[in-house]
Amino acid sequence: MPNIFEVLNKIKDILSKEVGERKVFDKDVAEALSINQITLATMKSRDKIPYKEILEFCAKRKISINWLLFDQIVESLQVETEKFARIHYFKDIYASAGGGALNEEEESELMYLDDEIVSRLGGIGFIKHIQAINVLGDSMEPTLFSGDVVFINKEFNNALKSGIYVVSTPAGLFIKRLQLQSNGMVALVSDNESYAPELVGGDDVEIIGKVVGKLSANI
Repeated sequence: MPNIFEVLNKIKDILSKEVGERKVFDKDVAEALSINQITLATMKSRDKIPYKEILEFCAKRKISINWLLFDQIVESLQVETEKFARIHYFKDIYASAGGGALNEEEESELMYLDDEIVSRLGGIGFIKHIQAINVLGDSMEPTLFSGDVVFINKEFNNALKSGIYVVSTPAGLFIKRLQLQSNGMVALVSDNESYAPELVGGDDVEIIGKVVGKLSANI
């Protein structure tokens, strides 16, 4: 496995070509990765690699993340890459676990999943129904945290089974547990006890899908 010092040195080499003659420091790396310098220092001390930020860094510069992390040549990866299942990841869409979050950009990128993750999400037969988006807010803690990436199975678009769902309402997208009320209302229920259930008219709730897995953003 790569260590963060090797990865950061490679990033510094890349940045040195962008900034000219001057020396590249950790603060330059933190800025390029759009993370706080103190956060980067903490990750260095724990040997934790900021994978999500590095993915975006590589995508912006059209650099292979496999080269950056593992020194693998791009051409050697083509056959192996075809073995992976692919889903759409909407990195600019945030479903709120707190207040409402409206989303205007809906461009997606492909996320590659290995066999173990595919199995956890229900198997290869379910992959065509699965998409990934981000969590924003703290109302679903400790189950989901702000910054987590959640996998949604869009085939499960009713609340007859218990679980966590992504729903669209006039206030935006929400990630909540759902309770159907006898009067036609739907209660959006948080796992964080600090948040009271919110009642929404049944006609104003569209169930996008059920959360079937996550990638945690916590260090």
